[in-house]
Amino acid sequence: MLFMVEMDVNIPLDFDPAEAARIKAEEKAYFQTLQAAGTWRHIWRKVGLYSNVSIFDVESNGALHDTLMALPLYPFMTMKITPLARHPSSIHDDDR
Repeated sequence: MLFMVEMDVNIPLDFDPAEAARIKAEEKAYFQTLQAAGTWRHIWRKVGLYSNVSIFDVESNGALHDTLMALPLYPFMTMKITPLARHPSSIHDDDR
């Protein structure tokens, strides 16, 4: 199942910078693991914002929920999640 997830990150200005850097490093490592596994298929930065638009490929709503809840930056995020379906005019075989 494909999902578009818009993530907006808001780390408080008074949050400890060293702790923020540690969490961001954990987030990057987790993201790269999910990307290598094919779970986090695409990511794009929203220009000028600490936000992204991502495409996830998971087996179920529950799997997406678990994946997102495990993000180290999750406590600082708001998300908008949209289920996606293959468009009949697509010429790509991998956008199921």
